[in-house]
Amino acid sequence: MGPDAGGSPLRKREYDEDDVRVRPGKGSRPRTRRRPAHEDAVPGFVVAVDRGRYTCLVGGGVTETGVDGRGRRDDPPRPVTAMRARELGRKGIVVGDLVSLVGDTSGRPDTLARIVRIEPRTSMLRRSADDTDEVERPIVANADQLVIVTALADPPPRPRMIDRLLVAAFDADIEPLLCLTKADLAAPDDLVARYEPLGVPYLVVRKGGDLDPVRERLDHRLSVLVGHSGVGKSTLVNGLVPDAGRAVSHVNAVTGRGRHTSSSAVALELPGGGWIIDTPGVRSFGLGHVVVDNVLAAFPALAEGTVHCPKGCTHRSEECSLDAWVAEGHADPMSLASLRRLLASRDGEPDDD
Repeated sequence: MGPDAGGSPLRKREYDEDDVRVRPGKGSRPRTRRRPAHEDAVPGFVVAVDRGRYTCLVGGGVTETGVDGRGRRDDPPRPVTAMRARELGRKGIVVGDLVSLVGDTSGRPDTLARIVRIEPRTSMLRRSADDTDEVERPIVANADQLVIVTALADPPPRPRMIDRLLVAAFDADIEPLLCLTKADLAAPDDLVARYEPLGVPYLVVRKGGDLDPVRERLDHRLSVLVGHSGVGKSTLVNGLVPDAGRAVSHVNAVTGRGRHTSSSAVALELPGGGWIIDTPGVRSFGLGHVVVDNVLAAFPALAEGTVHCPKGCTHRSEECSLDAWVAEGHADPMSLASLRRLLASRDGEPDDD
């Protein structure tokens, strides 16, 4: 070191306790679970999801508890684009969800609101990647009716897929409805007879036919439409909602399958009231998340007879007490056969389709 002004060598500064400042660590601030109340949030209804952006309807009868489709001419709902707020974490948002939004909810171009709350759901239609995967993948929220659309020909019906969709409906506590299309190509009798023991309501639709019976079933309800590609689902949607403009697919003559024409679920308002949620065509529907008791609940007469079943009974083995229950006349044998067919479908076992 060089000398100071007086010629003496410079010394390092000597520090004492008063010179030391303890800087708090990053995690020393008390954490809190308190979140903003967002009392100014407005209710919204999710009608479409696309790569982290959610199209929500705001106003015009949209509330925290539902969507009123009446009296909107003076106050039509407006579409608002939103993103998920950070405080929601990884909680998923799907079509049909009732949510609360903050930020710019004007719906003007290039504006973005935030979804800060998801209201309690009345139902959730789920699927898994396959039957061995117990991870639930939510599809649609708050639907009260699952419309299973299947063609009677071109492509031919696939009863096993219908069975699996029925299991999903029973698991989610959503009322099922069979919608049999292309009745101008084949008769519905055999398929109707297969599901008659389950008491599942059905409708038969033909090309160019009257859709009023379908409209009556959908009136003022939130219905989700599910079916294979090529079964006429998009044609049905376009007939029910003329402004929908859903693309229509054609069935491959070699494979007997249609191609996917809808890439994501979308909620569409029916002119007479109610909503339908059109979903992409499916080729598989995993049920790894489904609990046996939820399927059994759809068969009250049989559920009562399971009290004598051994613990962990699959209701498909020789130890099951349901055979004796049916033999004693407490339930219909065809119902037991239907239950076991559905449980076999749930477990991914092959069927006759």
